[in-house]
Amino acid sequence: MLALAACGGSATGNEAAVGDDGEVDLSQVTLIVGDQKGTSAKALLTAAGLDDTEYTIEWKEFTSGPPILEALNADAIHVGMVGNTPPIFAAASGGTFKMVATASYTGKGDTILVPKGSTVKSVADLKGKKVAVAQGSSANYNLLAQLEEAGLAYDDIEVQNLQPADALAAFANGHVDAWAVWDPYTSQAVVDEGARVLVDGDGLVNGLNFQVASQSALEDEATTAALEDYLTRITKAQIWSAENQEDWAKVWAEQTGLSEEVTLAAAKNRPVSPQPIDQEVIDSEQTMADAFTANGLIPEEVDVSGFFSDQFAEATTGDAVR
Repeated sequence: MLALAACGGSATGNEAAVGDDGEVDLSQVTLIVGDQKGTSAKALLTAAGLDDTEYTIEWKEFTSGPPILEALNADAIHVGMVGNTPPIFAAASGGTFKMVATASYTGKGDTILVPKGSTVKSVADLKGKKVAVAQGSSANYNLLAQLEEAGLAYDDIEVQNLQPADALAAFANGHVDAWAVWDPYTSQAVVDEGARVLVDGDGLVNGLNFQVASQSALEDEATTAALEDYLTRITKAQIWSAENQEDWAKVWAEQTGLSEEVTLAAAKNRPVSPQPIDQEVIDSEQTMADAFTANGLIPEEVDVSGFFSDQFAEATTGDAVR
């Protein structure tokens, strides 16, 4: 049984959109969405021609998933898409949010990169090396899983906790020996810096991304109405992007300033497929949470099952997106 988001009243700024008759006027609603270059929801909706919402979308850009979860918990945004790991760290910190939709991007774009000319040939060769990673990001779990697969402990390497922009600079300037990251940063480093993919997460990590909503957004009738429409549009856009990778790459490049060569490579590495939030998804995330706990990256065990909601199942996996 999935945990359903509660209903009730909480200040999100959209209370005035509910009339005396209980009807929601979407034209009076503002949905605040956290976005990042790696997922680029704004570009996705634009490319798919699904950005003509009746409500206003206020976009806020973040460097990675963990800051999006922080903003959700501070009620600074209503929803955002993050990788498979940020919700685990946020849950361990006592966050109040729900994962309300999910999609698989495969693990191919989740990589450990080494610079051109590096003598590192395998993950085992990273022992004692400096490895950049954004703490609490999906790359953090891929790094942990790859090390375990190679028989190394997390403290066998010198972890450099860096957000993508800082990590790219450190990587390009030779200040780190490797970089655990996700697309489009993977493709950017390969195309622009001549980086080599040491290993990717295909078949090792679940490759899931989640739409995560704040508890207060889910408790507000007007915000929830806009959120349901938004999630339907995002799901349709994801399906479109998988079927139209070249067209998607063009708009992604225009919106982010990345080259089209980079965005097309990233699109090919990330053939998105919307998925239902089912027990398999929950169990996979719990396995990840347990691995972080076992390695001391999370102070104590966390039960992630209470951080999922099937409230929008029909909007994201049903007839609405066909």
